[in-house]
Amino acid sequence: MQIIINTASMVPIYEQIVDAVKKHIASGDLKEGESLPSVRTLAKDLKISALTVKKAYDILEEDGFTATIHGKGTYVKGQNEALVREEQLRELEKDMERMVDKAKRYGIELSELKQLFDLFIEE
Repeated sequence: MQIIINTASMVPIYEQIVDAVKKHIASGDLKEGESLPSVRTLAKDLKISALTVKKAYDILEEDGFTATIHGKGTYVKGQNEALVREEQLRELEKDMERMVDKAKRYGIELSELKQLFDLFIEE
C-alpha cells in the first residue's frame, strides 16, 4: 500500500492517510482481512508522528473500514457495499467540485460545462 503525503496541502495529514486507505479499499487494492502497516512502521515510512497515524487509524475504525486487534494489528474489515459505494460517490463529488471551481475561474458557462460533460458521457 502506497500513501503519498502532500505537506503543502491544506488537508491535515491524518485526513490524507484516511482518504488514501479508503481509496485503496474501494479500489480493491486492500482486501478484507489484509493488515495495514503498524502505526510505528507507517509513521516511520511517512516521516510523521505516530500520533498522526494513530488518529487516522482510529477514524478508519470508527468509519467501519478497519478493525484493530490489540497486540495484533489493524485489519481491513469486510466492506458493506453501500459504504464502499458512498465512498466512491464522495470521491467523485470532490472531483466534480474541483472541475466546477476551475470552470468558474476560466469563465466557462454552466451550459458549456454541461455540453462538455455530455460529450464525455457519450463516449
